[in-house]
Amino acid sequence: MELLRIDNLKKRYSSFELKDVSFSLEAGYIMGFIGPNGAGKTTTLKCMLGLVKPDGGEVQMFGHDFFRNELACKQLVGVSFGGVDYYTKTQLRTITDVVSRFYKNWDNTVYKSYMQRFNLDEDKRPSELSGGMKIKYSLALAMSHHAKLLILDEPTGGLDPVARDDLLTLFQELIESGEMSILFSTHITSDLEKCADFITYIENGRIITSCEKDELIASYRLVKGTAAQLSDVKARLISEKTHAFGFTGLIQTKDLTDSDTVTAEAPSLEDIMIYHAKKGESP
Repeated sequence: MELLRIDNLKKRYSSFELKDVSFSLEAGYIMGFIGPNGAGKTTTLKCMLGLVKPDGGEVQMFGHDFFRNELACKQLVGVSFGGVDYYTKTQLRTITDVVSRFYKNWDNTVYKSYMQRFNLDEDKRPSELSGGMKIKYSLALAMSHHAKLLILDEPTGGLDPVARDDLLTLFQELIESGEMSILFSTHITSDLEKCADFITYIENGRIITSCEKDELIASYRLVKGTAAQLSDVKARLISEKTHAFGFTGLIQTKDLTDSDTVTAEAPSLEDIMIYHAKKGESP
C-alpha cells in the first residue's frame, strides 16, 4: 500500500524555489531524504504537511488528498522537527497531557515505554534537557499514537553514536510489521546506510533521484587515478578532486568503459552528495 505520494510540489520564495518535487513511499520501508543545506528538504516536509502553503502540486497520504483530509491524515502521521522548544518551563508530563488530547489513538503504555527506553524523566522541563534529550522527547510524542507514517527532520542530530544506533534499531523494529513507513531527512548519511531502504536526493529545490538505496549506490562509482588518467575520464565525471598523487572523482557507472584504467569502487552516500555538490563549483 502506498502511504505517501508527492506530485509536482512547488513553492517559490524570493531566493529559492521548490521545483516540481515528486516521490512516493510504500508501507513497510524507510526512506532517507538527503541533500545539501538549503536544498529544500525542510521546505518540502513543511509543504507536504500544510505547515507552509505550497504554490502547486498534490500530496496524498493513505490514498487520500492530504489538503482535503488534513485532520484525518494527521491522526495517522507522527512528526518531529527536532527538539521540543515550547513551554520550556513546563514539566514534560504536562506537555504530554496537552499533546495526547489531539490524538484519538494515543497509547499511554507505548508512550511510557519510549520514555523509559530513552531514559527521560517526566518531571524534567525542556529547559533542563540537552539537545539530544529534547529530540528523544519529541520522538516519543511522535510515535505514541500508532502513526502509520513518521515524518522526521534530522531525528538523529545531536545524539551520541550509541543513542543514534539505538534509534535506528527502533526504526527498523517499527517497520517490521509492514504497515508503517518512515521518511526522514538527515545530514548523517552513515545512518541511512545502516537502515534506509530508499533514498530521495534533492538539490537546488529539484529531485535528482528517488530510488532504492542499493540501486543509487550501484549507479555511481568512485574513481581514482593519476593526473595522466584524469584527462581520459574528466569529461565523464560528475566532479573531481585533484591532489598531489592524482585525482578522485565520481562517475556514473554506465559511463565507465572496459578500456578505462582508473581504479573504481562503490561510493558512500556521502561521496555522492559531496561530488554532486562540487559539480556546480567553478574550476
